[in-house]
Amino acid sequence: MGFYELQDIAGREIVPGFTARFVHSERMTFSYWEVKAGAVLPEHSHPHEQVANLLTGKFEMTIAGETRILASGMVAVIPPEAKHSGRALADCYILDVFYPIRDDYR
Repeated sequence: MGFYELQDIAGREIVPGFTARFVHSERMTFSYWEVKAGAVLPEHSHPHEQVANLLTGKFEMTIAGETRILASGMVAVIPPEAKHSGRALADCYILDVFYPIRDDYR
C-alpha cells in the first residue's frame, strides 16, 4: 500500500504492442497500458472482472461477440469468463482494473 510513481515501475510487454505498468492493491490489479497503433489483443477470457478505461486513443473491442469502437473517456465492463479481444486503431493509453488481483501480473 502507498503511493506510486508510474514512471518508476518497469513496463512489461505482455502481448506484442501492449506494454503495462502494474499496481496491486490488497484486492485489485491496476494495469496502465501503452498500446501501439495496430497492436492486436487475441481473444481470451479470465476469471477476473475487468473494467477498461480508454484514457487516450481509439480501440476496437469485442466482448462476448459485441464489437464497439472506444474513444477517449469511454469505459467497457468485462464480466468474469467473458471472451474478449481488441485492436488499437491509434496509439492508446488504457487503464484496466481487475478484481480479484491478477497474480499472473505480479
